[in-house]
Amino acid sequence: MIQAYGKGVVKLKESKGDRAFTIFNYIFLAIVAIIVLYPLLFVLSASLSNPQYVISGDMWLWPKEFTVEAYKKVFQNPDIINGFINTLKYTFFGTVLNIVMTICAAYPLSRRDLKGKGFIMAFMVFTMFFSGGLIPTYLLIRDLGMINTFWVMIIPNAVAVWNIIIMRTFFQSIPHELEESATIDGAGNFRILWSIVLPLSFPVMAVMVLFYAVGHWNSYFQALIYLQDQSKFPLQLILRQILIQGQADDMIQATSESFLAQKLSVEGLKYAVLIIANLPMLMLYPFLQRYFVKGVMIGSLKG
Repeated sequence: MIQAYGKGVVKLKESKGDRAFTIFNYIFLAIVAIIVLYPLLFVLSASLSNPQYVISGDMWLWPKEFTVEAYKKVFQNPDIINGFINTLKYTFFGTVLNIVMTICAAYPLSRRDLKGKGFIMAFMVFTMFFSGGLIPTYLLIRDLGMINTFWVMIIPNAVAVWNIIIMRTFFQSIPHELEESATIDGAGNFRILWSIVLPLSFPVMAVMVLFYAVGHWNSYFQALIYLQDQSKFPLQLILRQILIQGQADDMIQATSESFLAQKLSVEGLKYAVLIIANLPMLMLYPFLQRYFVKGVMIGSLKG
């Protein structure tokens, strides 16, 4: 590289190899962006197109015969609306419980004077690699009386050990002198946590909210195993029913107008529900994006 001096700032002129590498990076990242964004654009375009063109494969990028009929049917379907509301409830209350439990576990483990915290951490990490298994867990949930209840979607996943580790490390990075000063002023542990630690921990808490909220919003298998009443189904199970119905229609050979109309309706409904199911998380992420890298990096390194 050649150094060039101007206005007191040292600039390095790029060599041909550096420029070629930069161009390669731009091209490579552009290809990756296209691969990632195309499925999203396809689903959005399919939800706004005539389902007949989607089934025939004539629509591959932009909407053909623009229509919002699929979205009208979504908002007229009581099962989808109820599933959406259930998912909002599970996500909100589940995330609140997750944050409270994670803080209550991470803060004591970050204290220097906590005896036995090494054993506690080892025990918690052990659960990350070994679980009780699906059938014993189901029997436990059944014996606790939580089958087909609201709480079965929240309590079993009340805390994640990995998130406790991240938040504990973040708490450890807060200068200990702040807590000592508050202790001298007469503040107790809860006062220190509420007035000093939590206000300084907003970046990592924002990351935890995003992690937990996305997990609850996409929760599918747990609802499939433990919920029996359709009125309690989250949106993901309703979407599963729509997809299964579409696959069943593909297996049936029929030419009646009513069957074809139903097939077209299910096809458009499927893509519209996919957009609606992902829209809340896509809207949440931009507000938490600026805290994401900061929260994870600070919470992953000590000092």
